[in-house]
Amino acid sequence: QVQLVESGGGLVQAGGSLRLSCAASGSHFSINDMGWYRQAPGKQRELVASITSGGITYYIDSVKDRFTISRDNAKNTVYLQMNSLKPEDTAVYYCTALMYTSTWWRGWGQGTQVTVSS
Repeated sequence: QVQLVESGGGLVQAGGSLRLSCAASGSHFSINDMGWYRQAPGKQRELVASITSGGITYYIDSVKDRFTISRDNAKNTVYLQMNSLKPEDTAVYYCTALMYTSTWWRGWGQGTQVTVSS
């Protein structure tokens, strides 16, 4: 069984930084794209950033030039460096990965809370 385990959320003041990590653990699997979604109270879950196995990245407009997604394929880990945080970045952040065991499927982390105070 493959699991995605997140870490790095917390409380930070506006303008501060946080770094989220998400590691995939298990055996006999491979990973294609990885990414981060977030869900704020009363809002739909939205894709924040993604990265392919080859390193091609995507960001929603609201986080461009503030957030950086990266991955370490050897460690099956994806990171989200968040700088210049704003109160509107407050949400539960979920990592996701398209993985292959005996078939392709999308896995999700448990979520980590990010709270930005003004």
